[in-house]
Amino acid sequence: MTHQEALLTYTLRLADNPLILGHRLGEWCSKAPILEEDLAITNMALDMIGRAEALLRYAAEIENEGRTEDDLAYKRAERKFYNHLLIEQPNGDFAYTIARQLFNSAFEFYYYSELMNSKDETLAAIASKSIKEIKYHLKHASDWTKRLGDGTDESKQRMQAAINDLWMYTGELFESDEIEDNLSTIGIAPDASALKGAWKTYITDLLSEAKLQIPEDAYMQTGSRDGIHTEHLGFILADMQYLQRAYPEAKW
Repeated sequence: MTHQEALLTYTLRLADNPLILGHRLGEWCSKAPILEEDLAITNMALDMIGRAEALLRYAAEIENEGRTEDDLAYKRAERKFYNHLLIEQPNGDFAYTIARQLFNSAFEFYYYSELMNSKDETLAAIASKSIKEIKYHLKHASDWTKRLGDGTDESKQRMQAAINDLWMYTGELFESDEIEDNLSTIGIAPDASALKGAWKTYITDLLSEAKLQIPEDAYMQTGSRDGIHTEHLGFILADMQYLQRAYPEAKW
């Protein structure tokens, strides 16, 4: 694999996480438990779609085959998407959405803090712009985790169930393969495995404050780096890509 191909794949991996999670969060629009959260979650979705657009535009430049960020979002097949399995999990109830956001935003905080130092100037610039949004996303998820965990018996039960059910997808966040290892060696990509300790400390301390239990590590789901996903991604893409596929090359 050439350097160009490796950088393209890596950039698509970075882009697909906010693209798919932005779509997921957008599903809450007009359905959140209170108006303030309707606005907050929708704005978080917009943050992520904006980040995905910037990364996909850069991916198109790297590829240099005449495709645009829209082509990469709407015309790739499922096996060509590389988002983490955690990201594509259904919204579930509000606690599930918060648990998913907590795990992801805590990871992104540490990862993008390192990505700002990337020797790839474009990725570093996108990371520097994104980190402010990520900090807000993490604070939002952390605050709600504490409110739900240390709230009523019902909210505590639901938050703990969400933490337990989604824990199996967190191990994949810290995996790497030859592509990322090589890019890390030359200072472009952070070493995700080196961030696991800080991430787990943050999550453990937060769950303790929220009077929730951290699950024991067991079998972890994986496969996204090879384009292998849960059944949920296909349904997301069927929704997200419908208009472009129904009316190819349509312009508005």
